[in-house]
Amino acid sequence: MPPSAPPPVQPSTGRRIPGDGLWDRISEGKELGDLWSQFSADAQASYGFYGRDLDWKAINEIPFWKRPIRIAKQIFWALLMKLTPARRIFLFFALFLLVVSAFNSDVRYELIAALGFLFVLSLELADKVTMKRDLEIAREIQSWLVPSSAPRVPGANIAFRTRPQNSVAGDYYDAFYPQGSPLQGGKLFLAIADVAGKSVPAALLMATFQASLHTIARVDVPLEELVTRINRYACAHSLDGMRFTTAVLAEYDPATRRLSYVNAGHNAPVIRRHNTGANSGIERLEVGGMPFGISPEATYQTGYVDLASQDALILFTDGVVEAFNQQGQEFTDGRWVLAIRNLPDWDAERSLEFLLQRVDEFVGATRQFDDITCLVLRCE
Repeated sequence: MPPSAPPPVQPSTGRRIPGDGLWDRISEGKELGDLWSQFSADAQASYGFYGRDLDWKAINEIPFWKRPIRIAKQIFWALLMKLTPARRIFLFFALFLLVVSAFNSDVRYELIAALGFLFVLSLELADKVTMKRDLEIAREIQSWLVPSSAPRVPGANIAFRTRPQNSVAGDYYDAFYPQGSPLQGGKLFLAIADVAGKSVPAALLMATFQASLHTIARVDVPLEELVTRINRYACAHSLDGMRFTTAVLAEYDPATRRLSYVNAGHNAPVIRRHNTGANSGIERLEVGGMPFGISPEATYQTGYVDLASQDALILFTDGVVEAFNQQGQEFTDGRWVLAIRNLPDWDAERSLEFLLQRVDEFVGATRQFDDITCLVLRCE
């Protein structure tokens, strides 16, 4: 019986270091290029994190050749002050032994110093793993607060996606029928919001915003009254305006294709008109008022717009336009609008992939700085 043919060799997309199962286990099978990109992104993010504690004004006043030493010193102290007092003392003890080992040939000092550094690292790693586990649970709970699949919309289709900067996000999106299905004449309620801040504090406020929105929306009140109630609730939980929320709340009537909306200090949504007549091009939805949670006496205006066949409505958060690349350049609202102008006549899901791909191509391997959320409604 002839031997079976060997399996075809798959072309490699990057250089791999030859090794046994240990290397594959450590690297998770990733290519060197992917590992370097991840390390570069981590290094930039860490430098930005500790760099916030540096006195850049004082650094810029000293001679250029002295700045690296001053920066290294301040980064060291910024790192050190992130530790607990007990761990700081233990780390200084390990550093002391490391200095002693430089003047002593006894390798025991170096070994004890290395074990000291490893011990502090293990303590910090244990804290991180515990926190990461808690954040993963919080992320799962948060995923219950937003739709997992798009609702059916007569004469249109909808898609949405969110990318948290951390495990949990302060961004919020929603699409639901508060007063029954469209077959019963119900309107589709659309929402996108961004709570000031990031991570856990913003996520907690996002949860309260979602709960209040669903509670008030199901009471069947006009959009103007709903927005007023939402703002009063937000003011009661905004820490005197420090945790405000920008949002766009809208109602879409599938029967008439009319959209009524209120923009509460949020990035203006974009309508990409398909028509080639007088209504062609780009339209921004800016009517509304100030962000929620700043003033309980704030007033809001309602805007109205009629959609047509093949029109696209794009709602997004500031994480999209403020995404930056390795050179520190922002994606900007102008690039985002240009991407929308070039949007092919696809359905909502493919349109969403097209737009986010433009952002990804610009950002490259740079670590995400803010939550990114986008929602697309496409008329058929």
